[in-house]
Amino acid sequence: MSDTPLNPSTPTTAATGQRPARQSRTGLTATGVRKAAAKSERSRAREFVLQALYQHLVGGNEVEAIDSFTRDLAGFHKADAKHYKTVLRGCIEIAADLDALILPLLDRPMAEISPIERGAMWIGCYEFLHCPDVPWRVVINECVELGKEFGGTDGHKYVNGVLNGLAPKLRAAEVETDRQSGKARP
Repeated sequence: MSDTPLNPSTPTTAATGQRPARQSRTGLTATGVRKAAAKSERSRAREFVLQALYQHLVGGNEVEAIDSFTRDLAGFHKADAKHYKTVLRGCIEIAADLDALILPLLDRPMAEISPIERGAMWIGCYEFLHCPDVPWRVVINECVELGKEFGGTDGHKYVNGVLNGLAPKLRAAEVETDRQSGKARP
């Protein structure tokens, strides 16, 4: 070890007196979730939609009150406000239809699905149906990320399984094209 004193403003480890190893800059946190700086405006919009859907599912709040509250949250200005509005209002308007699509793929009653998982699945279903500009694989990936960040330990796996089951039904041509080109599993 050098006799040169360490900069007092640099954090050190107590045991060695040395600075800790530099963290990698992969854009992911230690748990595998994307860091905030690495998120797109649409990804941020989906996060706010999920938070708003949680308020709707758990609190039974009306869409206008939820929308007003959510738009005042820190960081909303970095989200795609148009996508947020479209997906939030769309999910709430056709919630019964979304549940009808999801229910056959569940291994338990809808009442036993966490509001986070249900909200993430609603977002995925809605985007499959009404956002053809978002590729099906992106829809699944984004919803899985929501499950990882906001849901329970393995909730994202459940979201992944359900949306993978719905994709061939709701985006048949796109899924088939990707399978034939080798971009998707057979």
